Amino acid sequence: MTREIFNKELREVKDKLFQVTGDVRRNLKLSVRYLEKRDMTGAKMIVESDEIINLKVLEIEDLCLSIIATQQPVASDLRLLFSILQISTEIERIGDYAKGIARISLKIGSESLIRPLIDIPGMEQLAGQMLSDAITAFTEDNAVAAESISRRDARIDAMYNQVHRELLTFVMEKRSNINQTIMLDWVAHNLERVGDRVTNICERIIFTVTGNSVDLN
Repeated sequence: MTREIFNKELREVKDKLFQVTGDVRRNLKLSVRYLEKRDMTGAKMIVESDEIINLKVLEIEDLCLSIIATQQPVASDLRLLFSILQISTEIERIGDYAKGIARISLKIGSESLIRPLIDIPGMEQLAGQMLSDAITAFTEDNAVAAESISRRDARIDAMYNQVHRELLTFVMEKRSNINQTIMLDWVAHNLERVGDRVTNICERIIFTVTGNSVDLN
């Protein structure tokens, strides 16, 4: 395999990673929107589409392994390919969080929400933008941007803590709120975990670009 073919296949893998990240970003956004609107049909679509995302991630893994098996990559190439494998795994996990939010929406069903969703959509917007910016930083080999992006996770953590405290007051005021409170808290927790996963991606970007392992958490 010539270097030209190698670079072509590498671009293909990167393109697929960028595309599946877009799919996951969209599912994350829609999962919260459908929760707000109590859209059961939309929530079911999110759950069902997660299998397609999983298949796309497997395709990325197969392509990476094929490149490794059919050529003797230099150290920097291996670092990049293994980073793509790990980043794709993080993307798949974020897709699982979107599916989890959709499933929670289905469990709540037609029941009215105990409170308007304000901070939860805000968390999704922050986490989703982190994800989009991180994958852009990866495509641009921008380690400085990756480190900056990871620092936004602290804002998501603070918002989660606020949501958690506010939900507890709903339980204290009315015990019948407990089931939905737990489910909404899990929604917020899933979004908080998205921030953690994106931070992991940022660590891989820095490793890919610099060769240095860092702990940004």
